[in-house]
Amino acid sequence: MRVDLHIHTQPRSACSAITPVDLIREAGRLGLDAVCLTEHQNRWNAQAIEELAGETRIRIFQGNEITTNQGDILVFGYPEEVKGVVAIQDLRRAVSGAGGLMIAAHPFRGFLPFGITQLQMKVEQACQRSVFQYVAGVEILNCKVTDPENEMARQVAERLGLLGVAGSDAHRIDEIGRCVTIFQKEIRNEQELLAELRAGRFRTELRN
Repeated sequence: MRVDLHIHTQPRSACSAITPVDLIREAGRLGLDAVCLTEHQNRWNAQAIEELAGETRIRIFQGNEITTNQGDILVFGYPEEVKGVVAIQDLRRAVSGAGGLMIAAHPFRGFLPFGITQLQMKVEQACQRSVFQYVAGVEILNCKVTDPENEMARQVAERLGLLGVAGSDAHRIDEIGRCVTIFQKEIRNEQELLAELRAGRFRTELRN
């Protein structure tokens, strides 16, 4: 099952140029089985999701991208909206209490000019970032960052034994489905999505 786990739409994410209707149309054209709406600090309500789904075959899941003092975090299985910048310890406590899951989004974005090449950052050093103490996984494929930054994320996830997922981080139509997570089992709802993420029954893929 091919799922894009990281997508933003307008107007719920002001930085996105993708309308929800265009998202569903393009996801169908690309052969995706599901998309996950991860708006910035903003959640859809169940009725809006149902209306968007309509008669489409595309399944629509929901997460959230939350800004913390340790970077952006993709959160799944947590039904509350979180505004502003929050302490990652507080977010972890709340998400864990709700049975949710936290993934570090694009954890090395911007590190290429300032860290990986000029400072010769090693994997061991990268693993010391405190964000990795609080998350269950790492986004190892994201179409908005460079290949070296994605590779560093992959190596860190492997070294620390964290889940490594893919999501396009789409803000434009042409970015949808660039990075997908391919699950072994069919997923029908968000609880099953959480279960399959935790079980690690998936692989990642980059579409050039």
